[in-house]
Amino acid sequence: MPRWDPKAQERLRAAALELFVEQGYENTTVTQITERAGLTRRTFSRYFTDKRDVLFAGSEQLPDAVSAAVLRADATLPPFQALLAALADIGGLFAELVPHAAQRRAIIASSPDLQERERTKLAAVAEALAAALRERGATTSEAKLVAQVGVAVFQSAFERWTDQPERADFTACVHETVTELASSLAPAAALVTTPEPESS
Repeated sequence: MPRWDPKAQERLRAAALELFVEQGYENTTVTQITERAGLTRRTFSRYFTDKRDVLFAGSEQLPDAVSAAVLRADATLPPFQALLAALADIGGLFAELVPHAAQRRAIIASSPDLQERERTKLAAVAEALAAALRERGATTSEAKLVAQVGVAVFQSAFERWTDQPERADFTACVHETVTELASSLAPAAALVTTPEPESS
């Protein structure tokens, strides 16, 4: 085998996912992963810090990617529309950053430790979104609210995407999620009234 294998990272990831599914994340060791992949622990350490990192490597790019996409959006768009444009913009990149998405989602759902790591990742995305929206002129409270809704849209779109493996278009899942959200909020919006000013 050559000293440098250009497919080593993918071999390690594939081996890890197979073992996580077969025997559970908690019961799988780095040694088992490297043996399944036919590689060494040293090679594993070149790409991943630990077995958990197999599922999250690359996701650290997501906050910067969504922030940059928000700032690239048309300057005339209000905050929520700018955020949606950003999610649509990074759809293709997201698909690249999260390989084996359906398997990854199922494995994370099986482990409290991984779920906590996922929440930390999403919190970082929300912070990056809020910061970008503030830079575009949104108030702090507006930016925080829109960012939190944006993360919820992101999560729902991701679930749609992984539930339909025959579809490769993450952006379409974002649009479907937003359409469903708008439909569900329409009745509630009709109930919101502006308080009458108090008479002097």
